[in-house]
Amino acid sequence: MSKSIAGFSKLSKEEKINWIAKEYFSSPQEAISILKNYWNSDEKLQKLHDEFIENTISNFYIPLGVAPNFLINGKYNSIPMAIEESSVVAAASKAAKFWSTRGGFKATVINSEKIGQVHFIFKGDASKLELFFGQTKSKFYSNTESITKNMQKRGGGILDIELRNKTNLLPNYYQLHATFETKDSMGANFINSCLEQFAKTLKNEAQLYDLFSSAEKDIEVVMSILSNYVPNCIVRAEVSCPVDDLVEKHIENPKAFAERFVRAVQIAEVEPFRAVTHNKGIMNGIDAVVLATGNDFRAVEAGIHAYASRNGSYSSLSHAKIENGIFSFWLEVPMALGTVGGLTSLHPLVKLSLEMLENPSAQELMQFVAVAGLAQNFAALRSLTTTGIQDGHMKMHLNNILNQFEANDEERASIQKHFKHHVVSHSAVVEYIEILRRPV
Repeated sequence: MSKSIAGFSKLSKEEKINWIAKEYFSSPQEAISILKNYWNSDEKLQKLHDEFIENTISNFYIPLGVAPNFLINGKYNSIPMAIEESSVVAAASKAAKFWSTRGGFKATVINSEKIGQVHFIFKGDASKLELFFGQTKSKFYSNTESITKNMQKRGGGILDIELRNKTNLLPNYYQLHATFETKDSMGANFINSCLEQFAKTLKNEAQLYDLFSSAEKDIEVVMSILSNYVPNCIVRAEVSCPVDDLVEKHIENPKAFAERFVRAVQIAEVEPFRAVTHNKGIMNGIDAVVLATGNDFRAVEAGIHAYASRNGSYSSLSHAKIENGIFSFWLEVPMALGTVGGLTSLHPLVKLSLEMLENPSAQELMQFVAVAGLAQNFAALRSLTTTGIQDGHMKMHLNNILNQFEANDEERASIQKHFKHHVVSHSAVVEYIEILRRPV
């Protein structure tokens, strides 16, 4: 049976769901019931969610949690985190509490430049193109004044435009490489609008340039688009304290712990197989805050992982050292975030998350996000180099297993008591549930 359909986007939401249920599910009514159970009872709110994307059939919920006790630049903060993975919020909270008594986190935005490019093909004399660009550059600015006017009032705008010759990579390939400051906006629409105007100006002015031959005047613009790689939009987060102050319940020998911790980071600096998992842990913290505050975590992920490879090999985003008896741990990551526009002004939970952070500027939000990533990385490395990571993670995962098997209150109490003294694994929990449910 064919499962293709014409005009799907024109169907009502009810019709979309009914067609999907009939075509794909052995129990259509059960599928419809599950999808509708996740609709919001507030029709206005549901309509808002329906219009975020196309062909909406339901809502896919991710838990929104809070990690309290983050002392950042001398001020306490509670950080919202949207994530489904067990133990992430608990680990971040534990790291926050640990460092709150050891000076807290320091965070600094080093730069906030964003990048966009017009990619084009020019079949001609490169020296003539350079001369043309020098004589035309001012028009790229003047022709975008209507777009940049409001951004300039907020202190942003176009910082620079360069002509880049990339013919060593592809025949006849050049770029207009532009840098922008977008203040509290992530700025994607602003940047892309500027770039598209640059492309029009480039093509139009080339047609009028007397030194170009007819072939040279025929510039082919391939695309105009912002880049999610922003190596000059960098935020740094760090913690440090005397090695002796690292002592706590699972760290009886702080010197040995600090040395082992630094070695663990060094391994991630030189071994890509470890670096990927190491950095994934950092992204657990970063993505959760980016998502909770209505920003694009896919763009942040792509840019950060590119940055981790900037020296030719994929490496750790975080670094650690012991110097003169002081333990230091830090990371520097690129990210372009916004606190105005997009979901930040539409999604009710995003609004609440930003209010929880006391309505930060984009640069302040960058600091919160970087600190969450560093806290998550510290928590993971502390577990890996002391008790091991599975003990705490699987205890947090226990609830997921109990929910999967629909354990009742009596069963939950018995299982949780049992696994206080036994290693948690999926198979062990299932086996224990089967024992509890055997007929007497």
